[in-house]
Amino acid sequence: MTQDTHAIEITEIVFPEHANHYGTLFGGNALLLMSKAAFLAARQYAKSDVVMARCADAQFVARVPIGSVLRLRAFVSRVGRSSMTVCVTGIAERLGEEAKVALKGVFEMVAVDAQGRPARIPHTYLHKELETA
Repeated sequence: MTQDTHAIEITEIVFPEHANHYGTLFGGNALLLMSKAAFLAARQYAKSDVVMARCADAQFVARVPIGSVLRLRAFVSRVGRSSMTVCVTGIAERLGEEAKVALKGVFEMVAVDAQGRPARIPHTYLHKELETA
């Protein structure tokens, strides 16, 4: 996993137990991986625990066959008082083939306190270049 201030990247491999009967990544497992990346990016940004409030948009752009390496990049694109929008992109790569965008998702995450109630995010300003990325 690589990290900078507002983005994370995780790498996974698609094994047969992650696949559907067509030999490609099962949609439920794709959502699990995207939500994991969104969680990690939001938690890193908020410096507190977070929960998912909504998956606003999940797109399965291309098939991800068994054996593919899947790189998921997540970054915080909007910050409110206690909520954040996290954009996730999954890039699939197979040996000898060109890497391609396979997954996209937008997740609404909420920072929470120890009782699970929404908590204020200490710093709520993002640089302009991140808002347009």
